[in-house]
Amino acid sequence: MTLHQGEMPVDESVVQSLLTEQCPGWAALPLRPAGAGTDNTMYRLGDDLLVRMPRTAEKADALRKEQRWLPSLAARLSYPVPEPLHAGAPSAAFALPWSVYRWIDGDEVRPDTVSDWAAFGVDLASVVRELHALDLAGATRAGALSGYRGGSLRPCDGWISGALDDCRRTIGAEVDVDLLQRLWRDGVARPDPTGPHVWLHSDLKPTNLLVRDGRLHAVIDFGGLTVGHPDAEHAPHLGPAGRGPARLLGDARRGRRDLDAGPSLGDRRRGRRRGVLLAHLPGVRRRMPRPAAVDRGRRRLNRPAAHAVPSRSA
Repeated sequence: MTLHQGEMPVDESVVQSLLTEQCPGWAALPLRPAGAGTDNTMYRLGDDLLVRMPRTAEKADALRKEQRWLPSLAARLSYPVPEPLHAGAPSAAFALPWSVYRWIDGDEVRPDTVSDWAAFGVDLASVVRELHALDLAGATRAGALSGYRGGSLRPCDGWISGALDDCRRTIGAEVDVDLLQRLWRDGVARPDPTGPHVWLHSDLKPTNLLVRDGRLHAVIDFGGLTVGHPDAEHAPHLGPAGRGPARLLGDARRGRRDLDAGPSLGDRRRGRRRGVLLAHLPGVRRRMPRPAAVDRGRRRLNRPAAHAVPSRSA
């Protein structure tokens, strides 16, 4: 399914051609589809390798970033992260860079794979603390490492306000857009953190976390790797991609509660989290009417209504 304008066509024959040309030692290994995300189409290569093909030229920038920084980060982290083994060059068969990684075994985060959600939250908090504690090793918040999720909310106000208007037109009957706007405005009004910048994964959603034996095992997909304010790492919705009971989600959040740091961070985090959903949900709905992802997004946007606080002006 095409998600973006200007997507590069790719199939197994294209990948096989690239392997034959650039990685002949791996060309005879079995090759099979391994799914597709927003940024990449993936292929399993043998038992131990994964090929990732960016869907557009813009998405290729994230792949280059992984190739540049993941080897250094992986050497200093105690948990598994993707290990780039080959940086594929553009060619006549595929005009974008591509990459081969070591395969990481693990299950997706689901109610049937996570045995203890509170422990899962503790594990995730430990992962976040460890990543944030790493020395930046000369990296700064610039270029590819200046993603919006790690910066101030104020520069995002224009396009998030536009996304709120879009939501009113497209899903206003299903979502409390006025409440979402107030949450966003509360986040924008809060001062930016004054502490040092840190490494951020910035996309710790359930599909980017792998579970083994019921516990968090690995973190994948560092395409959103950023240097910035640590509160951006609080934005993900923990739990089984919105499908699990509320009690399980609450257990996971309580497990990471020691990362919370007061009302200012809480307002910024809520604003950032809803802003990301607001920005993407109407467009996803237009491309894929009523898919499960849209329904999950709609439920998540509605979730603050159950925990809303009075407006400062009330």
